[in-house]
Amino acid sequence: MIYLISDLHLSATETDIFRRFEQFTARLVPGDQLYILGDLFEYWLGDDAVFFLGHENTFNLLRILTEKQVKIFFMAGNRDFLVGQTFSKECGVTLLTQEHILEIDSRKLLLMHGDSLCTDDAPHQAFRSMVLDDTWQKGFLSKSIAERDQLARLARYRSDDTKTGKSMEIMDVTDSAVSAIVEKHSVRLLIHGHTHRPAIHSINCQLPNCHRIVLGDWASCESWITLTKDEILLHHHGITDQLIL
Repeated sequence: MIYLISDLHLSATETDIFRRFEQFTARLVPGDQLYILGDLFEYWLGDDAVFFLGHENTFNLLRILTEKQVKIFFMAGNRDFLVGQTFSKECGVTLLTQEHILEIDSRKLLLMHGDSLCTDDAPHQAFRSMVLDDTWQKGFLSKSIAERDQLARLARYRSDDTKTGKSMEIMDVTDSAVSAIVEKHSVRLLIHGHTHRPAIHSINCQLPNCHRIVLGDWASCESWITLTKDEILLHHHGITDQLIL
């Protein structure tokens, strides 16, 4: 079985969310595949800061899963874009690019975190461009963990402050960005997170029968997708939405 999740925003203080994640992963069996589409962590300071951030339980859980032959794939989000090769190697997790094509039989699906599609949110796009730059990341990671933590907390608080002044439309994906990305990759199905608005949408583009599926966050309950060659099931808030492939 293929599972997809996003936007858990795990932190040392949000123990309820970790317990939900732990209970969710208990259903996974050898041979299953788990795709994490970003923002697994509330924020990430670098692979050397696992214990500083209190994420050793998550680290161990992922490692136990991969050791029992559950395949885990991780795509960085806007909160945990500094997850790197050390974390990947020690947990046995495969890192994905920001635009990953998943092939199921003859079908191709595009997986993304989703924040790059929020093109009306100019401040976020400027921030994204800055922090994904190699030079910026090298400079940030050269600082002490305590310094990195101070900078990250400041950035998060500023982000939370600016959100209160933004409309939901600005923080959501734009139709033009969605249609452009599916046409670029010639896919009829896009799956992403980030917006915390779980739903199945039709996409208006040059390709016929296109859909966009949005994963929810885990603040109050689990949200996940199960994927087979015949259907996609989106689970959120006790509801299951179905898309026949």
